Formats: sequence, C-alpha cells, structure tokens
Amino acid sequence: MKRILAMTALMCSTTVLAGGGSVVPSGRTIAAIVANDPNFSTLLSALQAAGLVDTLNSAGPFTVFAPTNAAFAKIPQADLQALLNDREKLRAVLLYHVVPGRVTSTQVTKLSTATTAQGDSLNISAMNGAVMINDARVTRVDIGASNGVIHVIDTVLMPK
Repeated sequence: MKRILAMTALMCSTTVLAGGGSVVPSGRTIAAIVANDPNFSTLLSALQAAGLVDTLNSAGPFTVFAPTNAAFAKIPQADLQALLNDREKLRAVLLYHVVPGRVTSTQVTKLSTATTAQGDSLNISAMNGAVMINDARVTRVDIGASNGVIHVIDTVLMPK
C-alpha cells in the first residue's frame, strides 16, 4: 500500500501543483464540500489564496486531511496572516495535507506513513481508538467526495 501511495503521489503531483482558481465550486467534490461547510471557512480561504480550489475540484482522486477553523485558530494570528500572505509557503502547507489517491480510514489505520502531494511524508499512528497524523488527531473520517475522501483533523500540519 505504501508503494502504491508513493507511486500515485509521483504520478499525480503534476496535476496537484497545476491547480488554481478561487471560484466556489458546487457538487460533491472535495472543494465543494469544504466550500459548503462553515467549519472549513478558513481552509477555503487558504485554498483560494493558494490557488488550489480548482485542483481539489478536479478528478483526483485525493485524500485530504482537512483542518477545521478551530485547528487554524491554534496558529498565532500574526503567523497565520503571514502564512496566508506567502502563496508559495501556503501552497506547500496545504499540499502537505493532501495524499494523492483515495485512502479510507480503514486503509489509513494500516499505514505508518503516507507521501503527500507536497513531497514529504506524514507519520500515521493508531492507538486506543485514536488516529494521529503527525501531531493532529483525526476527529471525523471518510467524508466521501466524488474525487476522493476527507478526514477531519484538529491541528494544521506543518511540513519540515
């Protein structure tokens, strides 16, 4: 499975990096689900600022570890504003939340790492009923989208 994820990441990285746009999508794509859920309004703003809405509205498939507004609120306001104003760094952070391919919660719990669209790996651990992605706790799983799946996390993931 790890090898499949790594190969998928390599094949899809060009598509992920080519995305853009700031139009609010409709339908059941990952971008549309994020756009229509008020708990993801900060994530939507970040995706728009980074030009990644069209990417998450495309065919995919993608697995997104989606931080909520509360997750973004853990970042000091000045740091968050600086991140939102630095498009290149923002894209890197957001792509670090995306794993190319559709990875369900059952599959996630069997992994120890996953390669992201940004290029670095996420550490995955499952213990006592909790799934952790790096230092973020998965709080909701398997939100199905026409182009992948969303798993909600409580902390924004930062690449190395």
